Amino acid sequence: MIDFARPDTPGHSSRPTAGPDSPTIEDVETHRREVARLGDEIARLSAHIQAATHRLLVRIAEFDASEGWHEEGFRSCAAWLSWRTGIAPGAAREKVRVARALKELPELSAALRRGLLSYSVARAITRVATPANEAEWLELARHSTAAQLERLVGGWRVATRPERAGEDERSLHLGPGTGGSWRDPGRPTPAAGAAPRAPRPCRR
Repeated sequence: MIDFARPDTPGHSSRPTAGPDSPTIEDVETHRREVARLGDEIARLSAHIQAATHRLLVRIAEFDASEGWHEEGFRSCAAWLSWRTGIAPGAAREKVRVARALKELPELSAALRRGLLSYSVARAITRVATPANEAEWLELARHSTAAQLERLVGGWRVATRPERAGEDERSLHLGPGTGGSWRDPGRPTPAAGAAPRAPRPCRR
């Protein structure tokens, strides 16, 4: 029950008094532990899903290589996958693309298999990674959200598009900045806490 009587009277507290239904310290701590437990369970289940997704992609790559889709009368593995699993054609094409790419990117494949990164992150990295630079992209992924990584990948693809092939030779150079941000080592360090930005190609 809240007592509003004489709030300005000297010596009388104007703060609400705890009633029988007010949460106790024990109630608050129990709630916090339950929230933490739920968060941990969500993270564990998510890791299991990523590992299962890796197994799925491996099987897709095997099925694709065997041309099992052709034997069943389809023009592509993606078309068969869309029909057989009920996913949208675009999502099916992406899964086939990522499955093929992972065969050439063992470090990325292992990280997804262990549930260390999400399919969204792996999908983004496979658009730009090669066996020569996949370790750099994986390290970058450790310090970025999926949305930030998508922007980084988009920026890198623009910077290295074929129509720029005649410009000065450029390559990917990534280094840790301050506050968990990432920077081109050839550029000034951004302010602490700055969001990761697209890796800028720098002159060798």
